[in-house]
Amino acid sequence: MPELKDRYGREHDYLRISVTDRCNLRCLYCMPEDGVEFTESTNLLSYDEIVEVVKAGAELGIKKLRITGGEPLIRPGLDDLISRLSRIPGINDIALTTNGIFLAKQAQALKEAGLKRVNISLDTLDSARFRFIARRGDLRRVLEGIEAAAEAGFDPIKLNCVLLKGVNEDEIMQFLKLAYERPLHVRFIEYMPIGHADENWRKHYLPLSRVIEIAEEEGYKLSRKEGVTGNGPSDDWQMAGAVGSFGLIHPISDHFCSNCNRLRLTADGNLKPCLYWVDELNVKEALGDPDAIKQLYYKALDIKPENHEMAAKLANSAQSHVPTERRMSQIGG
Repeated sequence: MPELKDRYGREHDYLRISVTDRCNLRCLYCMPEDGVEFTESTNLLSYDEIVEVVKAGAELGIKKLRITGGEPLIRPGLDDLISRLSRIPGINDIALTTNGIFLAKQAQALKEAGLKRVNISLDTLDSARFRFIARRGDLRRVLEGIEAAAEAGFDPIKLNCVLLKGVNEDEIMQFLKLAYERPLHVRFIEYMPIGHADENWRKHYLPLSRVIEIAEEEGYKLSRKEGVTGNGPSDDWQMAGAVGSFGLIHPISDHFCSNCNRLRLTADGNLKPCLYWVDELNVKEALGDPDAIKQLYYKALDIKPENHEMAAKLANSAQSHVPTERRMSQIGG
């Protein structure tokens, strides 16, 4: 089988698939509360087209898929898509990133369709603060989604928590306790300036070293955690005696570009070599021709940058492309 290897020697076996750019929440770190323009449904890739793109990629070495959005559970019939993707030869792992609002009603069907793992965005355990961060929605429904995922047998269940200085940093200990008491993998994500590298971002940015400091201050004995399924860019830790574990994802202070193994397919049909780069290749013109689709995979690798240069951009020390994707909380794999 040909290797999907870029010019820097990184092998790629992972495709993130956005099935919609719409979301039922308006998280303050992700998008404005109002006035967001979304892709018309007629311009989205159909499930047939997504399957076609994945089949071509699987023949080149794509093995792992992650379904994302926006909020992917908004799109009807997602269990059918996952069922079809799971039957593609070579695909051995399918995961989902969701805000959890609609998960309780769909968890069992998704599991039966072939979904292996779920990542659930959860930035706070306080109902009022949830409304402040997400601007809408109900924390209770997210918690019910977590319970439903556990009952359906998903393992591991990962909780993605974007840390915001002055907003939810006082809950770090609560999240650590949650990972200590339950078989959950809590992942603290560094706040990234997606589309807004301004003073507001700098005001709320919190280095993830603070998580380690708090864990040690509370007396937890820490050790490196190995073997977390689909750990991707996460720096994983185990607390002695804990049922679960926690991880740190820091794309700014310690970016993980050197180990990047993923490509991204946008909801409107563009293959992106990097989430934080404007370069993308439209697959719609190649549909119906598997060889042409495969050539787009190779071309995406040819134009993939060595790193996203986000830290340099923020420091005003280098010019960089401006990222266009939303949903920074879905960075974790």
